[in-house]
Amino acid sequence: MECIPIGVVRSPYRERGDAPRQGRLVDTTAEIHIFEEFAPGLQNVEGSSHLIVLYWLDRAERGLLFATPPGESAQKGVFSTRSPARPNPIGLGIVDLISRSGAVLAVRGLDALDGTPVLDIKPYSPEIDCIPAATGGWRIKREER
Repeated sequence: MECIPIGVVRSPYRERGDAPRQGRLVDTTAEIHIFEEFAPGLQNVEGSSHLIVLYWLDRAERGLLFATPPGESAQKGVFSTRSPARPNPIGLGIVDLISRSGAVLAVRGLDALDGTPVLDIKPYSPEIDCIPAATGGWRIKREER
């Protein structure tokens, strides 16, 4: 398996502790710089108000199978959490597309560190990607307490 970065994130977050727990919880803007050979793939991207960004968490730990989510005292299996530390540290962010200038996308809501490789970008589709009846797994039990 080979993943080829299509671009890189430019953000104010330099170290792991700088980034917010979830990008959608803050109003920070960042840029996604798409490499020249992939820039033609941005055609018509401005038609989307939101994008799904897949990125490689290149500074995350890869050997952990358990994580302790914020506000919890017990560990959970990593696949039931949103921890960046996982066997394949792929980040997924839903961002607001603020603007496009050539091969640079200005976005809001991305929690990626500066220099993070971008793997893919997809348009967010409210008809497909929003599931109103979805549940949050172990989080539901915590909220019912």
